[in-house]
Amino acid sequence: MTSIEATTISGTVRGTVEGGVARFLGIPYAAAPFGEHRFRPTQPHPGWSGVRDALQLGATAPAGPYPPVFRDVLPEPVIPGDEILTVNVWAPADASGAPVMVFIHGGAFVNGSNAVPVYDGTAFARDGIVLVSVNYRLGAEGFLKLPGGPANLGILDQVAALTWVRDNIAAFGGDPGRVTVFGESAGAMSVGTLLAMPAAEGLFQRAILQSGAAHNAYSVETAEKIATLVAAQVGLAPAELGQVPPERLVRAHTELLKELRARPDPVKFGEAAAGALVYVPIVDGESLPGRPIDRIAAGSATDVEVLIGTTRDEVHLFTVAGGMTEFVTDAAMTGFVGMLGLPDGAVDRYRAGRPGGAPWEVLSDVMTDQMFRIPAIRLAEAHGRAWVYEFDWPAQGLDGRLGACHAVELPFVFDTLAAAEAMNGPDAPQELADTVHGAWVAFASGRDPGWARYGDARTVRTFGAATETADDPRGATRELWAGVR
Repeated sequence: MTSIEATTISGTVRGTVEGGVARFLGIPYAAAPFGEHRFRPTQPHPGWSGVRDALQLGATAPAGPYPPVFRDVLPEPVIPGDEILTVNVWAPADASGAPVMVFIHGGAFVNGSNAVPVYDGTAFARDGIVLVSVNYRLGAEGFLKLPGGPANLGILDQVAALTWVRDNIAAFGGDPGRVTVFGESAGAMSVGTLLAMPAAEGLFQRAILQSGAAHNAYSVETAEKIATLVAAQVGLAPAELGQVPPERLVRAHTELLKELRARPDPVKFGEAAAGALVYVPIVDGESLPGRPIDRIAAGSATDVEVLIGTTRDEVHLFTVAGGMTEFVTDAAMTGFVGMLGLPDGAVDRYRAGRPGGAPWEVLSDVMTDQMFRIPAIRLAEAHGRAWVYEFDWPAQGLDGRLGACHAVELPFVFDTLAAAEAMNGPDAPQELADTVHGAWVAFASGRDPGWARYGDARTVRTFGAATETADDPRGATRELWAGVR
């Protein structure tokens, strides 16, 4: 292992080179968002003199722990410190003008970081890509709108990180004109939001959305309801929330989320009652002029190539790891489907797609479509030229009951299977990782990923025990959502 230096607009950083891959960790792209910068739009980093070591992962944003079972399959490092707005960079040691990929992590806008081992970018650098992973403000710090204050601070952090890439990535061997932004779950919803934000225009040319689309955004009215509820949790007025320590706001979110999921009252929670997320981007009319899916349909992402998809059994992660399977009766499943406004016969169509499936499995299929697959299809339809995929290899964790659940594709995308044994088991197929990772590399390099776009034929590439392409898979259930979602 040898050292290597790169000069950014803030100062020079020192990284390491091993096996032909240069690695720089914990580079600040903005000032620490605390003290005078707390609840303010992203501020420039003051810079440094001399050479700054970029040898260790940066601090992680304040966040609460995942539930115990989730922690078993989705380990989440916690690194203390205030300087949380950092990027990690992996690059071919001799890169010049290489394509760039910028990864935005998931975690329901309240968890996650770029320190998760699965997100190691070595394999992308090995294959000619400069990989950048981003930390941004989470929870209240990034998505709570204080009275009279700005909205979408966490998304503005992401815009600042993309601006940092534009201004600095050439120093690491990347081409600022060949940037692909990609994310999973809340990270994909962030990408959907960036596709609709004027401030992000021109900062990337391609986008990949994994298990998230462009439907998750709240009105200012809902944001105000959330601020009032958070304030009630801590016994203050909404205007005083900026005085509350971040750790207390994390606890307030945790308490509020329990109430939201137990009693999702739309009068109390507004749009959050249907989404089961306390924090999402806000349509404030300024940083985000309209709902992302509507902005995309109106042409905001016309110049960006898009790849989008989901896993086959997204919601299995929450039903199985959340211990819900034994509580879902046939009556409960049928009742839930009835509340969604789907046409008569919907339950029978879903049962036909899951022969012999337990009620919780049928319900999981319906919720997967409601929360993930149909929004992804709507984005592909709105964009008009997207490629669509589905990941259908079943995770082996939790006795194999997870199926092709939410987040299962991540170690295949990053080619980091060894870091995900808790979810995927020790024998996850390397050949599938080669295929999926290779498709992402091809797309980021300016080529098509290996199959036809999602047009009139509704072509979808399935990655699973076999990799194959089909037109309009599960079209019978897709049709149920016309005019509903």
